[in-house]
This record gives sequence, structure tokens and C-alpha cells, in this order.
Amino acid sequence: MTPLRSALVLAALAFGATFLPARRAPPAAAHPPGAVRVGLVFDVGGRGDKSFNDAAYEGLARAERELGAEVSYLEPSGAEDRESALRLFASRGYDLVIGVGFIFSSDVDEVALAYPKTWFACVDYAPRGGAIPPNVAALAFREEEGSFLVGAAAGLLSKTGHVGFVGGMTGPLIHKFEVGYQAGVKASCPGCTVHSAYVGTSPEAYHDPAKGKVLAISQISAGADVIYHASGSSGHGVFEATRDAHVLAIGVDADQHDEMPGTVVTSMLKRGDVAVFDTVREVKEKRFSPGMRGFGLREGGVDWVHEGPHASGIPEDVIKRVEALKKDVIEGHVHVPKE
Repeated sequence: MTPLRSALVLAALAFGATFLPARRAPPAAAHPPGAVRVGLVFDVGGRGDKSFNDAAYEGLARAERELGAEVSYLEPSGAEDRESALRLFASRGYDLVIGVGFIFSSDVDEVALAYPKTWFACVDYAPRGGAIPPNVAALAFREEEGSFLVGAAAGLLSKTGHVGFVGGMTGPLIHKFEVGYQAGVKASCPGCTVHSAYVGTSPEAYHDPAKGKVLAISQISAGADVIYHASGSSGHGVFEATRDAHVLAIGVDADQHDEMPGTVVTSMLKRGDVAVFDTVREVKEKRFSPGMRGFGLREGGVDWVHEGPHASGIPEDVIKRVEALKKDVIEGHVHVPKE
């Protein structure tokens, strides 16, 4: 049996929405009494991005293992599919419907208003200026805090005094990564220069590794010997460029060491798995909490890879210095900017 009992893959839109089930959900009568039914819709790039989508999947799989939840997921084939996927789960009576990624924010709000008796959650929710529906948990992260830590590490690891940042889609979300990273670099290496660039202005920027590689090569040419990316699967191009130039890379969202061993020295961890699992548990325990919810260093929502074999390339003194800064942030002695 696969980890997910009913993994559905979105194939196309016909009249309403047409879906091809990778594994059919069991009939309603077969659902274990009291089991929470959870439907999750992935962000651009889908499962297998070795980044944020995979982190959300881990939270979903953990909810199945530990909470006995009945879980399904959908992978949109295009932007027009997002709302249809959310509506499909809601119309089938799922207890909790989750959208992964800030681009779902308005879709989640709209569908939640149409299904007021269903709980919804949006991972990376971006406020739109209006009221959040009363049945929506808006899950947001303080990415700037995790980026601050890897920025401090980059400043300490750099031998040239030049480091780089490659973002995916321009906008407030990825800007938080960049600003936090810059602050971390300056905290550990005041004289360091940060070179920044973005892949594009649309969601397609998150899966353009060729462009990511070009941007990284440009930064390496300018002297950068450590490059942090926040660009989804475009980051693989960053990893290729840093590997070829024998410089260091920093992953994002999940531990990306295995993407390029010997090149990826650490990663900023954005615990989408924690946010998803905690929300499912709240529904199961009938204590769902709607509204804005933040996950930062204090809540264990962000961190950095600094332990185990995947952190073997980081000197002990660097780890101690960055962990000291982490403690200062948690205790409120250091404020990390986000804009």
C-alpha cells in the first residue's frame, strides 16, 4: 500500500473538471469512523519538487500515519485548475481542504465562502486586504528569520566577500527571503556584498532551471562564492552553476543536500510539513483555529540545516555563531527585517 490511500492527479478541465485518479478513494461507507478526510492541492511544480511541495506532502503523509487521516492530493496542470481542484474536494465533503502556495490565497477565500461548513487552510497565505473567511486558516511563515540564519552562515563561509541570492518570482513573498538573507550576511560580515537577481515575474519563474543557472553564473562572475536560492525547481540550475564553479550553494524550504552533495552546504528549512500536520491535528481534535497564523523560529516553523552529515561542510565555529544569532532572534534581542 502506498503512503497515501487516495492520491489523485489533476489531468485536464472539461465540463467543470475531469480528474484521473492514481488511486481511487474508497467509498464513503468504507471510511473509518471518526477519520478526518483531508484534500491537498499542490503549488506550481507539484510533488517531487524537493522543496516546499514535498514538505507539505510529508506533513500530509505524517497525518495519515499518526492521525489515521484519509488523505488525497491534486496536482494542477495550470493556473485555471486551482479553484476547480479546491471545489472538487469541498464538494465531496472533505473535512479540510488545503492549498499550498500564496497563489492559492484568493482561490481559497472564494471557495471557502461557497462552502462555509468546510474547513480550509492556505500554506503561505498572502493577505489580500479584505477579511479572511471565518473557516480559513491562513498559514504564513517568517521566512526572513530562516533566511537570516543562512545569510549569516554565507557571510562567515565566504572567502571573497561576495555572496549571491537568486529569487524565483518577484513579489513580497520572495522579497522577505532576500531581505532576511541580506540582514544575516551583514550581521556576520558587514563588509560583504550581496548580489541579487530574480528569475521572472510570473509563477513560471519557479520552474526555469536554465534561467536560474544563467543568473548564478553571472553572480559567480562578479565574485560570489556562496549563493542562496529561493526559486523552486529553478534552483537546480543554481546548483549546477555552483557545482561547475566549485563554489557553495544554499538550498531552500527543505534539506536540499541530496540535490547536489558537496555543493549544497546547508538549506533554509521552511516547515510546511509542520504547518500541514498541525492543522490536520486541530481538525481531528475539533479545535481548528481560523485566521492568520505565523510560523517562525520560535514556533519551529523555520530553521537551517546545521546538524548531521548534511551539515558536515560547515565549520563548528560557524555553527556556534549562527546558533547564537538564532537564540538572539527567538529571545527578541535581534529583529529581522522583512522589507
